[in-house]
Amino acid sequence: MFPYEGQLQLLRAKHAYSPSEINEILHLAAQHGLEVVPLVQTFGHMEFVLKHQALAHLREVAVFPNTLNPHEAESLALVGTMVDQVLKLHPGSRWFHMGCDEVYYLGEGEASRQWLQQEHNTKAKLCLSHMKAVASYVRGRYPTTTPLVWDDMLRDIPEDQLSVSGVPQLVEPVLWDYRANLDVQAKALLMEKYRKCGFPQLWAASAFKGSTGVSQALTPIEHHLRNHLQWLQVAASTPADSLQGIVLTGWQRYDHLSVLCELLPVGIPSLAVCLQSLLYGGFAEDIKARVENFLGIPSLDVTNFTSEGAASFPGSDILALITQVSFHLRSSVDALLERDRYVTGWFSPYHRRRKLVHPVMLQHIQPQALSLLARWDTLVRELEAALQRVFYPDAVEEWLEENVQPSLRRLQDLLQDLHEATSPTDGAQGP
Repeated sequence: MFPYEGQLQLLRAKHAYSPSEINEILHLAAQHGLEVVPLVQTFGHMEFVLKHQALAHLREVAVFPNTLNPHEAESLALVGTMVDQVLKLHPGSRWFHMGCDEVYYLGEGEASRQWLQQEHNTKAKLCLSHMKAVASYVRGRYPTTTPLVWDDMLRDIPEDQLSVSGVPQLVEPVLWDYRANLDVQAKALLMEKYRKCGFPQLWAASAFKGSTGVSQALTPIEHHLRNHLQWLQVAASTPADSLQGIVLTGWQRYDHLSVLCELLPVGIPSLAVCLQSLLYGGFAEDIKARVENFLGIPSLDVTNFTSEGAASFPGSDILALITQVSFHLRSSVDALLERDRYVTGWFSPYHRRRKLVHPVMLQHIQPQALSLLARWDTLVRELEAALQRVFYPDAVEEWLEENVQPSLRRLQDLLQDLHEATSPTDGAQGP
């Protein structure tokens, strides 16, 4: 979505923001007491860059577009250009997140294998050297901006190696864990390890949506609430000055090439629950009432995907319609096609392939299928209109194609097969 330019223009999404739109986002954020921290992946999760043939030669492993080759001088130059373009449109940023999580297949490229054969060279050293190079670039060019990194690539590196790497003096690690049952004691020990290594400030990272299923459509609020309550325990078990803050991540995809998971309007109730829980240190009845008031929800059920009554927060219409689709579309189609005695007994796959149907059974099957299709067509048109008010056309198309069209197509195919089986030109209508 960033409007990369020049040699990086090929990275732009079809509907990328314009510089003026980014400026407007920053202005609105400031008006509402929000501070924007830009994030640019600079090591792993580089699919959006390395999928392009013109940049494929910078992959760590030639067939995989996710990880950057840290041995190429051109790799650091590429990252530097990305950083410069982003920070040019985010002047005065106090923090800059340089990613560096899930650097899969690091050390498996040909250049890395040769490098690792040399004495004292390790994957940890390779990882730290690239982190240090990127962080040094950011610090050198933008002395008032502090780089952040995800911490997963640092977790298993021994204290002594981390301490002498120079990385703790350059970055602030963001400890991420999105589980509902994260190990509080282990997380506190990890924070202590990082502090001993010389990292001056630490951050935590939770999730208010995403992280529970790659194609998840509805947000399981209870899972995310428990995740935040666990992080509150971590914060309480460590020195008061240990945590700089907590990042509430909200995933839209698991990676650049995966499907869409929960859309933002669907996750807003979870975001409200999680923010209020962090603010007040828990989720008692009075906090629940605050969230219900903010969202205009008569009765919020955090243990279920449904809540009583219509909500009034922006996007609540999308949540209500997606809830209907998620709970009832596939199940209603399955009920007709796989459990209705007339369909399974008289218009099975065997009959459909041979275009055979008992004329009496047509009177039982066709009206049901037409009624069901009409009901869902009406709701889906309403959902599509609601989505189009918020999302770009390609996102609307993708979500409907993934979550709606397969079930509707099964109904349409059934009706088409019925039509062909009863067509006068077809002849036989029975065995």
